[in-house]
Amino acid sequence: MNQPIAIVTGASSGFGLLTTIELAKAGFQVIATMRNKERSGELLKEANRLTIQSNLIVCELDVTSEASIEQLAARIKSIGRVDVLVNNAGYAAAGFVEEITMEEYRKQFDTNFFGVIAVTKTVLPFMRSQGKGKIINVSSISGKIAFPGLSPYVASKHALEGWSESLRLELSPFGIAVTLIEPGSYKTNIWSSGKQVTTLSLQTDSPYYKYMKSIEDYISSGEGQFGNPKDVAEKIASIALDDGSSLRHPIGKGVRTTLLLRNLIPWKLWEKIFIKKLHR
Repeated sequence: MNQPIAIVTGASSGFGLLTTIELAKAGFQVIATMRNKERSGELLKEANRLTIQSNLIVCELDVTSEASIEQLAARIKSIGRVDVLVNNAGYAAAGFVEEITMEEYRKQFDTNFFGVIAVTKTVLPFMRSQGKGKIINVSSISGKIAFPGLSPYVASKHALEGWSESLRLELSPFGIAVTLIEPGSYKTNIWSSGKQVTTLSLQTDSPYYKYMKSIEDYISSGEGQFGNPKDVAEKIASIALDDGSSLRHPIGKGVRTTLLLRNLIPWKLWEKIFIKKLHR
C-alpha cells in the first residue's frame, strides 16, 4: 500500500468525522475508528458523496478497552505502518467538584487522557521503526484556561497538554512530531449531547444549581458565535501534511487573544472579570 496511513479516533461525529473526510480527500488511507460502527452512517454517506469511500476503513475501537486496542494493533500490523495518528475521541463531563463522583472523574480520564496514551503507545513502535510519523492530539482552550463546572474535562485536557509536551521531547530525536490543536467553541455535539452533567448538579435542591444554570446559560448564549468545525478539520489535515509543525495550534474566534490575556493579566483581575461575566 503506497498511500500514507492515518488513524482517527472518535470518527463518528464532530471533529473526528470531518477530519477523516479531510484526510481522505488529501489522499490518506484513513482508519476511521469509533466505539460503535453502527454510527458510521453519516461518515460513509459523506465519503460516498465525495467519492472517497475507497480511502476509508471503518474500525470499531473503544479507547478504554485493552482488548479493543489489541484488535487495532493487529490491524496496524497487517498494514505495516502508520503515518499520522489523530487522537480525537473524547467527551465533556460537567458538574461541581463536591457533587461529582470519583467514578465520573475516572471515566473522564479513561477516555480523554488514558485512552490517548493507550492508542499512542500502540502506534509508536511502527512510527519509530519508520523513523517518521505525526501524532496530533485534539486538546482544547480548556487545556490552558480553566472553567467552573467543567473540572473533569478541564483537568483531562490540562493533563493532555503536559503529557504531549513530554512526548514531543521524547520522540523528536526519532523523527516523530507531536502536536496539539486547541480549539475554542465550535458547533459540535460535545456541548450538547456529548456533555455529561453529573445528576446532583442538575437538581434544584443542589447548592450549586443556580451556578450550574448560569454556566449553561452562558455557554448557550454564545452558541451563535461558535465556529464552523470544518475549520478545525482542515487545520488538522494541514498539520498532517506539514513537515515543520509547531507544538501548539490554537484555533477559533478570540482564542489567541484570550490565551494572551490569561498569561498577561494577574490572577486576581482575571478571576474578577471571569466571575462577573458568568453572573451578569
